[in-house]
Amino acid sequence: MTREQYILATQQNSLPRTEHPQFYPVGIYGWRKRCLYFFVLLLLVTMIVNLAMTIWILKVMNFTVDGMGNLRVTKKGIRLEGISEFLLPLYVKEIHSRKDSPLVLQSDRNVTVNARNHMGQLTGQLTVGADAVEAQCKRFEVRASDSGKVLFSADEDEIVIGADRLKVTGTEGAVFGHSVETPHIRAEPSQDLKLESPTRSLVMEAPRGVQVNAAAGDLKATCRKELHLQSTEGEIFLNADTIRLGNLPVGSFSSSSSSSFSSSSSPSSSAPRQTIYELCACPNGKLYLSPAGAGSTCQSSSNICLWS
Repeated sequence: MTREQYILATQQNSLPRTEHPQFYPVGIYGWRKRCLYFFVLLLLVTMIVNLAMTIWILKVMNFTVDGMGNLRVTKKGIRLEGISEFLLPLYVKEIHSRKDSPLVLQSDRNVTVNARNHMGQLTGQLTVGADAVEAQCKRFEVRASDSGKVLFSADEDEIVIGADRLKVTGTEGAVFGHSVETPHIRAEPSQDLKLESPTRSLVMEAPRGVQVNAAAGDLKATCRKELHLQSTEGEIFLNADTIRLGNLPVGSFSSSSSSSFSSSSSPSSSAPRQTIYELCACPNGKLYLSPAGAGSTCQSSSNICLWS
């Protein structure tokens, strides 16, 4: 359709028509166009910087197909090489070290290992601190690595030491506040064994007998007040080459009188000097020495026992 035909077709419209119609350009012009180009340029620069930073991080962190840096992802799990620090809690099932190196857990304060049940309740805790190592659990056990034998176990009721020999190396020995039940106590070779109760009495009991043996040394029993050797059904047997009883009172006997006594360690000068003495016993168990003469002086033991 030509222009003239268009004008003739629109003559029926009552609105006046201009002779030269106005045309509006389509597009972005002016300051809008400049702003658009600026934003596009800024986006391009941002993308380039982001890509460069990503490449730099990949290079610095040593990202590979197997993992990142010292972290390697294997079929068996995750493998860390070198020193690793964790700032947040770490949840793992098992932690193993390499076959040729130990596993070291290090902290500036303490290392705590917790065990919880399916309800999240704490069932066991092991804390390694600067001052002490604490374990909180129902039962604590130490087993041998080769046989699995229980070497030490402790719970609320008892403490069991399963080793063949318990050795105390302290200079002060071992102090027990209550009774001790053991079948054998001995000292190291060339060392003395000393059983001592500083303020109380020392009692050794056994249903079938108590044996004290010093194979290469002396046996010494010392007490402050009295030493009792008592046998309720059997006898007390002293078997030795020489039996010495020191600090026993010495009694003297003279033929002129029935009996005379002296507290000195030797007979009086009036009686003849004696070199052989008799050991006499009183009915109450006390012992005394009496010079041996023609007749036994132990027959007149009534007066001597009162004196001794």
